[in-house]
Amino acid sequence: MQKLILSNKNKIMWLQLVLILLAFYGHYGAHNEPLAQGSFLLAGILGILPLAIQAISALRVNVVSIDVLVSIAAIGALFIQNYEESAIVTFLFLFGSWLEGKTLDYTRSSIKELTSMAPEKAFVQQADGTFLEVDVDEVEEGDIVQVKTGGKVPVDGLVIAGEGHLNEASITGESLPVTKSNQDHVFAGTILENGTLHIQSTAVGEDTTFGRIIELVEEAQDSKSAAEKFIDKFSKWYTPTVLVFGLIVGLVTRNIELAITILVLGCPGALVIGVPVSNVAGIGNGAKNGILLKGSEVIQDFASVDTIIFDKTGTLTVGNPQVADEKQYPGYNHEVMTYLAAIEEESDHPLGKAILKHLNLQDLPEVGQTDVVKGGGIVAQVDNHTVAVGNLYLMEDQGYTITDQMLKDASDFEKRGNSLVLTAVDGKIVSLFGIRDQIRPGVKEQLQTMKELGVKNLVVASGDNQGTVDLVAQELGLTEAKGHMLPEDKSNYVKDLQAQGQIVAFVGDGVNDAPSLALADIGIAMGSGTDVAIETSDVVLVNSDFDHLNHALGLTKATDANMKQNIFIAIAVVVALILMVFFSDWMDMAIGMLIHEGSILVVILNAMRLLTYKLR
Repeated sequence: MQKLILSNKNKIMWLQLVLILLAFYGHYGAHNEPLAQGSFLLAGILGILPLAIQAISALRVNVVSIDVLVSIAAIGALFIQNYEESAIVTFLFLFGSWLEGKTLDYTRSSIKELTSMAPEKAFVQQADGTFLEVDVDEVEEGDIVQVKTGGKVPVDGLVIAGEGHLNEASITGESLPVTKSNQDHVFAGTILENGTLHIQSTAVGEDTTFGRIIELVEEAQDSKSAAEKFIDKFSKWYTPTVLVFGLIVGLVTRNIELAITILVLGCPGALVIGVPVSNVAGIGNGAKNGILLKGSEVIQDFASVDTIIFDKTGTLTVGNPQVADEKQYPGYNHEVMTYLAAIEEESDHPLGKAILKHLNLQDLPEVGQTDVVKGGGIVAQVDNHTVAVGNLYLMEDQGYTITDQMLKDASDFEKRGNSLVLTAVDGKIVSLFGIRDQIRPGVKEQLQTMKELGVKNLVVASGDNQGTVDLVAQELGLTEAKGHMLPEDKSNYVKDLQAQGQIVAFVGDGVNDAPSLALADIGIAMGSGTDVAIETSDVVLVNSDFDHLNHALGLTKATDANMKQNIFIAIAVVVALILMVFFSDWMDMAIGMLIHEGSILVVILNAMRLLTYKLR
């Protein structure tokens, strides 16, 4: 019976409304008091049933919930034959619960939209070369799938044939189509606007970037911030306090109606719903814009950040450096060039790619044993030669002789904003390359926006030389520049700032900077949602764009402010209602509950503004 009543709670609410309208008709229209009072009585009893069941369930686990207050008040109203107030109070309470549920469903619209974008079918290549339509769950890693115009990409993978324009809004938040061709990476859930693509899958199902985004948003919307946890604890003692206060007032004044009115007016409904609906709406807005906020606690911490540390390469710069200067020393020849190119071909470092592109050599020798020196470079065996490729730290670490001329050349390169890559063969330094990256377009203006949003300190921390980092900081107007920073140096720097009382956010690529991302108060990964970024950081900007970073910062500040506004509204209404009970003649249970439910509607509408938030 209990399950039947609770499962039909909304139907009971609408039946109550019909009975209440019938009662008002009997009283004011037909002047039939038995009809009016009977309808109010039946409406009150119907409304009490689900509330009483919920109240008893709460009491069984030692929780004095809002349902307990309203149930006692409604039963008390029936006891003193105030059927009208019992009916109206229970109806308004059930209506408020229904409204809260509908609103939370609406604020969770982002996750619903994401889920609806999930592909259900895929055309998978068979052994005879034809493509067969199957459920997306049947696709495995390594399978080749075909996507035609208007179709959804069912997997993460690499394009192996074809060309077309993909709408990646579900991943990056950007609606402008992106051209994809051979060897380009594509994401599940994106839509092919024209062309035909053959894609070899690298991740399927929940392992795709799209699947992880959905999982992250679901977890974030279900998480609780410090404010929500406080309110949960607060309501546990607040509700019994209201119950005891109402009992004391009833005993002292001998006025049962006044006592049960206090129970109704003291309900903290707006306080309980106000904070979660703000956080859910804020997280939903972020998800629509390619910003993954991993939980409600992240929102409050990010909103309070006063220092942001940036990695340089790929964050402040475009991450596509080129060889700008070159010095050759005795012993440098074509053979050495092939050794260098062979080593860099096996590296995925941006500086290595720049050198490889600059040398543009074919038929490279095989690289033997390779040792990576953390923060320095690589030492490898090539054609029975020991070849070292890296920075000055590596050369010093290996004990190689660095002449005064080399130091002067290195200093000149650094002053021009270059990163240094030296090459040594069999213990002798034979070349020096100066490699420069380009500042991301528009970054200077976007950093200024961060200052306007309240960030006091903007710092660049990089493994590059100090001269290069200083030039970047000077050009962008940053507060501080830290060069020659190994991963552990960045982590220690974050700790030092935190020890000074600063709330620190670290922005990196989510791979090399994983320790700092994890240690900072807020770790922000700019990139396409790599595994390390998602696991380590608190915020993932799927599209590496500073506009999205500013939107995320502004959104968290707006969400935090919205949450505080809702707390104030909820507390102010309860205090005002209690005062009006004692200092006004017109306040009663029904009017109080109407105002109470009105306050819930106000905090809901206030929170829903976040769904359309845009950075000014």
